[in-house]
Amino acid sequence: MYSLLQVVAVVIAALPMALSVAHALELPGKMRLDERTYRAVQHIYYPGFTIGGAAEPLSVVVTGLLLFLAPAGTTAFWAVLLAFFALLATVAIYWLAIHPVNKYWMEGAPVGAPGAAFFGAGGKRDGSQPDWTELRDRWEYAHVARAVLTSIGLLALVISLVV
Repeated sequence: MYSLLQVVAVVIAALPMALSVAHALELPGKMRLDERTYRAVQHIYYPGFTIGGAAEPLSVVVTGLLLFLAPAGTTAFWAVLLAFFALLATVAIYWLAIHPVNKYWMEGAPVGAPGAAFFGAGGKRDGSQPDWTELRDRWEYAHVARAVLTSIGLLALVISLVV
């Protein structure tokens, strides 16, 4: 049972890692875009990446369960603990740094009821017009941080399989 859960955790953690690394790899090209083009490109992400993003909290839950079942004090335990905190930090970065920017980009965009509820989550803006490059930089660099953390999390889970 424990070995199966380890494999499931690796598979589930691989999806957010793939998505965040994809965003990070786009950074050099996207930093050259003007505002109009950048905003147009941003809207193409949300349908697929929002669905794939559901794996993020699931990866934290499954890794937490794996941590609970891991033999305390073993190398596998410490690897799973590292993975848990890396994946948890990834979710925190999304909600603290990326979601507010997504919410701003999606204002007025046609989305279905689930999308409207999701992008409506979080606090209200103060009404000021933020500089688009500040939002872009926040979004892009937060995804680089998430790519690093999800890669660490996935690697730690894989290590827990082999130690």
